[in-house]
Amino acid sequence: MRTIQSVYRDPLELIWTEAARKFGMTIERDPAVFASWDGSGVLKIGVPETLDADDSLAQMIFHEVCHALVEGPAAIHKPDWGLQIDNPAHRVREHACLRLQAALAGQFGLRELLAATTNFRKYYDALPDNPLHGDNDPAAAIARRGWNDAKTGAWATPLEDALRMTSQIAAAVAAVAPANSLWGQANISREHKNR
Repeated sequence: MRTIQSVYRDPLELIWTEAARKFGMTIERDPAVFASWDGSGVLKIGVPETLDADDSLAQMIFHEVCHALVEGPAAIHKPDWGLQIDNPAHRVREHACLRLQAALAGQFGLRELLAATTNFRKYYDALPDNPLHGDNDPAAAIARRGWNDAKTGAWATPLEDALRMTSQIAAAVAAVAPANSLWGQANISREHKNR
C-alpha cells in the first residue's frame, strides 16, 4: 500500500476559497443547502451531488460575493445578506446581484463560465452587454453601487485577482474543452489574456 501525501483539488476551487478567506468567509459544503450565509463568517454551499451540472464552487462563491457587495457592509452580519429569496419585494436585489455578477465577470470574458444558475438564469441571459446601464430596471442603479464597492472597497484586490486567475485558466482550457463544457463558453480575448 502506498501512502498518499497529496490530494487533487480543482484549481478554481483553490482560487475562490482563498478569495473567500480574504473576504472573511469560511466555506463549508452542506448537502442541506443550496447556498446560505450565516451572518457570522460561514458561507455554506451545497455539495456537487445537490447542485446543478452547470454549478461550480467558484461560481457559487462569486455569486454570494456579489450579493454582499450589492447589499453593502451592513448586510455582512445578516443571515443571507438580509434577503428572503421567496419575497417578491427582494427580487430587485437579486436582479442587482445578477447585473453586478455579469458586469464583473464580463470584464474577464467569464460571463458564461461564471453565470448565474437557478430560475434567475433567464433574467441573467437577457442582460445587455453593459448590465449596469441602458434600461429603466431599478436593479441597475443598485448594481452600480455594488460595482463601486467591488472596484474601490476592501474586497477589490482579492476579487480582481480571483477573476484574473480564473480567466487565465479558462484561456488555457477553452481550446481543448468539448462543446458541452462550460470551459468552452469562456470568451477570453487577447485583451483578457493580458490582464
